[in-house]
Amino acid sequence: MTSGRVSQMPVWGGFLTPVLHALSDGGLWKRRDLETAVFDDMNLTAEQRAEVLPSGQRRANNRIGWALSGLYRAELVGKPARATFTITEAGRALVAAHPNGIDDKILKGLPAYQAYVPSRPEASDADETATAADPLEQIESGISRLHADVAAELLKRLREQPPEFLEQSVLDVLVAMGYGGAEQQATRIGGSGDGGVDGVIDQDPLGLDRIYVQAKRYAPENPVQRPALQGFVGALHGMGASRGVFITTSSFTQGARQYAESVPTRIILIDGQRLAALMIKYGVGVQQRKVFTLVEVDEDYFD
Repeated sequence: MTSGRVSQMPVWGGFLTPVLHALSDGGLWKRRDLETAVFDDMNLTAEQRAEVLPSGQRRANNRIGWALSGLYRAELVGKPARATFTITEAGRALVAAHPNGIDDKILKGLPAYQAYVPSRPEASDADETATAADPLEQIESGISRLHADVAAELLKRLREQPPEFLEQSVLDVLVAMGYGGAEQQATRIGGSGDGGVDGVIDQDPLGLDRIYVQAKRYAPENPVQRPALQGFVGALHGMGASRGVFITTSSFTQGARQYAESVPTRIILIDGQRLAALMIKYGVGVQQRKVFTLVEVDEDYFD
């Protein structure tokens, strides 16, 4: 493999059109086969295909990965199975509407893409020429960008799962945060006849105090409104509970937040972005990809 930049290569936006063209045959493409077809279509040389980033990953594979991720977020590409891709009807329509191809600006302007990606500062490709920021700032910016992408993916996956999956996931997050008592007791009670409560978790080691949980799997354009919180508070009163956590994959309206602050019952609201951030922080639904060690000169050594 060739280390460093040895040739000119399009950034990830330049891979969008070739990916869509390859998928336009309507078939199911394994990622490795798709990469080969796209690289051939772009006439990438053997040297370009062998270029690697400092991390050891091939540069071309990294960029097609970002392109596929963006197309998936915009719902132009589907993933019916692991590492398998296909074009969607929306993808076909976009190709027809832009016969000369698309770029990242067109992609980022699509409503589906904007709804999927949490708002965050724009960042350039991590493998591009260094910016004016110092190296530590660049690393932190790159991590922030990656976490934002993972957060968006987590929320999309949670919305695609059955409601009971979300109910269990939020309990897993609370247990990972340290709730659940000495034996990490958390019980999912969602389903018909749940009384408006999806789960219960011990707050102290002996289980003397409990937290009741409600989880709503909502699309991003469907925020939780005040009536849903009123129903949850009523359910808590029926159980003699004084506190609860209401979690959603979407957001809360201003009226819902004002209601939660106005009632004597202590209600903690966790929206989709905060839920995803907690999952990342406490390792629920994610796995560690790589660990980097930062070093600096030990001044004591030279004294």
